[in-house]
Amino acid sequence: MNVIRKIMILCLLVEMVVPVWAKDYQMTMFGIKSDGTTMNTRSIQKAIDFISENGGGRLVFTVGRYLTGSIHLKSNVTIHLGEGAVLVGSTNPYDYDMELKAWYGLILANKQDNIGITGKGVIDGRGRELANNFINQVYSGVIKDKLQLGRVANRPKLVYFRECKNVEIKGVTMMNPAFWTQTYDQCENLLIDGITVHSRAYWNNDGMDIVDCNGALIQNCYVDATDDAICLKSHSADAVCQNIEVRNNTACSSASGIKFGTASTGGFKNIKIINNTVFDTFRSAITIQAVDGGQVENVVVDSLRSINTGNPIYLVVGERREGRRSRMDNVHISNVYAEVPATKPDAGYDYEGPTEDNPRNVSPSGIVGLQDNKITNVSIENVEIVYPGGGNPLYAKVGLNELDKVPEMPKAYPEFSQHKELPAWGFYVRHADGVTFRNVKLTALKKDYRPAIVLDDVHNGTFTKIKVVEPSAGKKEKIHAYKSTKIKK
Repeated sequence: MNVIRKIMILCLLVEMVVPVWAKDYQMTMFGIKSDGTTMNTRSIQKAIDFISENGGGRLVFTVGRYLTGSIHLKSNVTIHLGEGAVLVGSTNPYDYDMELKAWYGLILANKQDNIGITGKGVIDGRGRELANNFINQVYSGVIKDKLQLGRVANRPKLVYFRECKNVEIKGVTMMNPAFWTQTYDQCENLLIDGITVHSRAYWNNDGMDIVDCNGALIQNCYVDATDDAICLKSHSADAVCQNIEVRNNTACSSASGIKFGTASTGGFKNIKIINNTVFDTFRSAITIQAVDGGQVENVVVDSLRSINTGNPIYLVVGERREGRRSRMDNVHISNVYAEVPATKPDAGYDYEGPTEDNPRNVSPSGIVGLQDNKITNVSIENVEIVYPGGGNPLYAKVGLNELDKVPEMPKAYPEFSQHKELPAWGFYVRHADGVTFRNVKLTALKKDYRPAIVLDDVHNGTFTKIKVVEPSAGKKEKIHAYKSTKIKK
């Protein structure tokens, strides 16, 4: 077969696999209005249904404001929001549907394939007004909700996709949700690329939640949220959140920047967190948690920059569910630069992180397992962290001769502050086996009564090229080991 014929056959095959549904449909074709006051829910839904039934394509919105309640995305349909197009969420609670009797949402999809939201336009949930309207209906007795601190718990997200395949979210801005901005639950082949998230309209507003997905790439995004910015979760004991890459993103939060494990029922496997920046964030820059029975294994965190963040690194194993043992193994963290402030890093945000349960002294980074369930095989390499120092021993001091007083807290909600006052200012490592620190520099700007690193029940540890900078430290030991064996310094 000659070369020209091979090329012709290849071209024919390419044409065959190009989706026949790659067609644009303008919103005007379906009577969708851009005046910002006409309720377009039925018109938009008709457009989605029509496009899906006729082979698929893009529903294109041009400049304007498009008011809508819940819409359900169908297979082979992409919502494309052109520059200047704003999809505006209704502020009426009764304009929202609940998917799977679980979550309210503006854009919903369940078991759909080849779907997306693209473009340079905006999705505006008007969440604060919407949440307050929910509260009014709760107080009137019409909507049932367990109010928390006077705030409504069950309220709409902007996007909720469940068990969908081949999902593309690209370029758009998502802003002002009433709840978590976007959740992708048990989806496969997910791409989130170059989106902007402003999620500060209400409390407990995550930027994005990747739940039990298999195959996801989150890249080039900017996320600003009142709760965790980029959050991986595992809700199902029958599923695993796996083969996920989080790359080239910037995040700030009133909680944690990049977090996975608060919900860790099934677990996490093969996760890469590469070249991300976290700033002005109340809790951890990166926190990895195994607390609900799932296994966390094969995690790589590389090239993380954290500025003005309450805590750089926190790894923890817990047992929040009686008899459900979690496991954490094979975590590698490298090429990190972090600066921790003495003051509150999210001061001035509309919804700040709560300080009432925090310790008085600045907490160190942590690797904290359980006495009978150790974290295994963790490496920390090429890491530089600048702390404020200045720890005050009068604030519930835990001395080096009383390390057993640090509580285990297996059932606690996992946060770096859960153990209260800790006996180290740089790293606190407890109940771990197979820990390697190499080329780690820890700086305290003021003298601290605590040593830089404390090891408690740590075994098979190697600590090389450790540099500690602390004013007037004298001959204070850099690394204090307690109940630990086979430690090489």
